[in-house]
Amino acid sequence: MINCMIVDDEPLALDLLEDNIRRISFLKLVVRCKNAMEAMAELPHTQIDLVITDVHMPSINGLQFVSALQHKPMFIFHTAYEKYALPSYELDVVDYLLKPVSFERFLQAANKALEQHNLKKLRNAKLAEPENGQQPECLFLNVDYSLMKIVLNDIKYIEAKKDYMKIYFINAEKKDLLVRLSMKGIEDLLPSNKFIRIHKSYIINASLITAIRKSAVFIDNIEFAVSEPYKDAISKITNGKLIL
Repeated sequence: MINCMIVDDEPLALDLLEDNIRRISFLKLVVRCKNAMEAMAELPHTQIDLVITDVHMPSINGLQFVSALQHKPMFIFHTAYEKYALPSYELDVVDYLLKPVSFERFLQAANKALEQHNLKKLRNAKLAEPENGQQPECLFLNVDYSLMKIVLNDIKYIEAKKDYMKIYFINAEKKDLLVRLSMKGIEDLLPSNKFIRIHKSYIINASLITAIRKSAVFIDNIEFAVSEPYKDAISKITNGKLIL
């Protein structure tokens, strides 16, 4: 869930933003503010992930608002003035919406914010601290807007599914998980002495390998093709374990 603040000196604009936010399941409106000064006073006391603000406002405009903050949430500008677009992107805002904004355009901006929000959570998701120099035993991944603990030894294999990774577990009764993450991203999080990438679409738990062929490995009755760029991984496997 993304906690939102909306800022505009026009009550009607605030009402329209609030209506759009309430139509999107992953957005939650937390605060309405009439100007940037009011918003700046509220931010230190409230957990805000995304600020949707007008640019042309009295006293402090939207550009000055963003620039004044040391610790910034995500920002989307929502304005009737096109002239602020270029300087706004220099401030690394998520999107720039020109009034009047259709719901479809607003949803597009919200999805951009969701993607950035998920990437930030992923960067902040840390492997469990290892003890006595041992490899970490679990990691935390973003699943359905929550960080879920995944025990590494429970993972059977991982399959790429377009923009998602599907995690399959050893226990067949445990529900497979879809994680919005790239193959490279999840590969970097996994310990390389336990998991190997054998194909552009597959990472497997090396300890579960039951048989090896020239261009394939097996986990029980499941056959995984080994593509050419990853064939060196086969030479590192003996008796189902990586040679360290």
